[in-house]
Amino acid sequence: MPQPKPPVVIQGGMGIAVSSWQLAREVSLRGQLGVVSGTALDGVFARRLQDGDPGGHLLRALAAFPSSAIADRVRDRYYLPGGRAGRPYRPHPTLTISPTRDAIELSLVGNFAEVWLAKEGHDGLVGINMLEKVQTANASAILGAMLADVDYVVMGAGVPREIPRLLNDYSAGRAGQLTIDVADSTRAHIATLDPVDYLGDDLPKLRRPRFLAIISLHVLASYLNRDPAIRPDGFIVEGPLAGGHSAPPRGKVVLDEDGDPVYGPKDDADLAKIAEIGLPFWLAGAYASPERVAAALAAGAAGVQIGTLFAMAAESGLRPDLKSQLLAGLAEGSLVVRNDPLASPTGFPFKVAELAQTLSAPANYEARERICDLGYLRTPAERPDGKVIYRCASEPAHMYLKKGGKAEDLAGRKCLCNALMANVGHGQVRRDGYVEGAAVTLGQDLDGARELMGRHPGGWTAGQAIDWLLGVAA
Repeated sequence: MPQPKPPVVIQGGMGIAVSSWQLAREVSLRGQLGVVSGTALDGVFARRLQDGDPGGHLLRALAAFPSSAIADRVRDRYYLPGGRAGRPYRPHPTLTISPTRDAIELSLVGNFAEVWLAKEGHDGLVGINMLEKVQTANASAILGAMLADVDYVVMGAGVPREIPRLLNDYSAGRAGQLTIDVADSTRAHIATLDPVDYLGDDLPKLRRPRFLAIISLHVLASYLNRDPAIRPDGFIVEGPLAGGHSAPPRGKVVLDEDGDPVYGPKDDADLAKIAEIGLPFWLAGAYASPERVAAALAAGAAGVQIGTLFAMAAESGLRPDLKSQLLAGLAEGSLVVRNDPLASPTGFPFKVAELAQTLSAPANYEARERICDLGYLRTPAERPDGKVIYRCASEPAHMYLKKGGKAEDLAGRKCLCNALMANVGHGQVRRDGYVEGAAVTLGQDLDGARELMGRHPGGWTAGQAIDWLLGVAA
């Protein structure tokens, strides 16, 4: 069966839930690749149900889930018809190397629903974006997306060498496996998920989605292409200015006067060598203008991946008040995005927009109680007795040190899990009344967004952004 023509524009999979199903759907309807963020969709789904499911979208997706028994259990556990009435969100189980059935079922349903809603009623392309760093969530998240017939899986923040095999196994009806990186390990740690164990006779025939690996250097592209077992179907080549997590500079890290890592020529991918591989590739990071799209195509790319323009679009999941602040700062020329080398507990630099009343201000973050109750960015570690524990450099210091963490890892770390949930209106309410604050991530290249704002001073839709990028608008 011939493959559909590759999209020119891939809308970035910005998490948590900034790349919402509404945004991905709109991009897909425009003939491009709409991408939902697959990060923490179990938690997003549980919290949306507890907020009463405004619009009834999640209940509609639940009715379409292949296993009505699983759908009923998740709905009964989390759905509050009238919403929470300001109460704290109920905790949901975390995804570990050996997760509980409840955790897997919530992940399956959450990822299914986001993809299903993005694809509902049309035949456009929809993808899901995952993070290699969030390894323990990926097996169930990808299966949930495949149950909704996702077209593309996109993954970065690491070396996703096992994903092609996982997709092959699921599409063949076999159990999938992922090797989990465990600090101080003396043995291999494997996460296994058998679709039949969870869906039984309700398991439909699964179609294998195409897989795109997000990379920053041609060396990684060559490595992944070397072996058919780990070869992706294409690459997204992401430069240092792209939003979210980014690869650290090669060699010794040097910081500029603002404390951001300094990138040099060694951090630029050799596009000619990537083109020689023969797989389609897209360019990301500072390609958000018609001229830059044309330059990417001229360099042999199939197109571009763009996040920042779509994060500010009307359909994104970002809270309206935060979106308004971003647009106001863009109009005034005061919007600054820092590449904080310490904020993320993953150790990867992380882009943070400096916005008033958010956790980008040190004083605001210092006022927050240090707590880790979502745990998506935790690192598994093996104790001397062989037991696996989970630690995060953003959790309370005494707990991290007790688990064998190093004191030098604690400085400057921020709880991104809770902050990113707050970005999309699902911040936890603590028992003392404290509401988790936001921390917005964007790319550092804002030139395209400024130019688009000149055409649409009050903000823009995803469709208007695509029309401008592709030269459709008058």
